[in-house]
Amino acid sequence: MPRLFPVIGVDDIPRAVAFWTSALDLVVWEKSATPSWRTLEHADGSGPALGLMLSETPAERHPRIHLDLLVDTTEEQEAEIERLVGLGASRIDWDLYPPDSDFVVLADPDGNAFCVVDMSR
Repeated sequence: MPRLFPVIGVDDIPRAVAFWTSALDLVVWEKSATPSWRTLEHADGSGPALGLMLSETPAERHPRIHLDLLVDTTEEQEAEIERLVGLGASRIDWDLYPPDSDFVVLADPDGNAFCVVDMSR
């Protein structure tokens, strides 16, 4: 059975590495590093977690696929949003929020949208 390995297209590999390694407590797998690619793996050595690929196309305003970062409480969601913004994420004006949404949409430093989801809601 194949395993899932998400890949994000980015404009700036070093900036993306700095953000996503800090955001998700990942490390670079140096064996696979090229000027246009980085594999990020779990810090505990349990395997690959995320690929970063240099992209020549802009980030999509409403991507069909995106990452959800899951937290357990509203307080944890608020703290995680502030931590991620401090790392370089930005709040975006999302026009598709449903009423009483359990998620907040942010963008990474390359403009890729992702969500922080409060699983208690």
